[in-house]
Amino acid sequence: MKVEVEYLEFMWPMRHFLLTCGDIAGKSNIITISFCMPVSKEPPLIACAIGKNCYSRELMKNTKEFIVNVPLEEMKSKIYYCGFHSGYTVNKFKETGLTPKAARKVKAPIIDECAAHIECKIRKEIETGDKILLIGEAIEAYADEAIVKMEKEIEYAKGDFPRKIYSSRF
Repeated sequence: MKVEVEYLEFMWPMRHFLLTCGDIAGKSNIITISFCMPVSKEPPLIACAIGKNCYSRELMKNTKEFIVNVPLEEMKSKIYYCGFHSGYTVNKFKETGLTPKAARKVKAPIIDECAAHIECKIRKEIETGDKILLIGEAIEAYADEAIVKMEKEIEYAKGDFPRKIYSSRF
């Protein structure tokens, strides 16, 4: 017998990402996302879904750019902190101890502790119910050399279905 389930239940575990936006010299923010995927190789496009009313969306309205930072498994508590707290009320860089560093081509900061970074310019925004789907063109991508050369083994941060987040925040 088959029973009803939440439609997202079997789409997890998904890789977590830390999206940064804003301006390293002014206001910036970190948002945890799992709904992020490549949607085109040429041009190189990435789709990321974020909440319509989140602080990061406000920052991106001005800059039209963001960075997808690829965190490691050992960063899980910081990933969850950034997912459960709003940039409207806390400075996530300060509260997590994560290090903002200048990106190569966009104004937003990278997170130095992350394994890789994909700098994106927003090409399109699509309303999709309670989320905005950002289509960003990857204009620069780079990663820790030891990871690329496979000299260092890592585990990327993945999570189980986030019942608490989906039952309380959206």
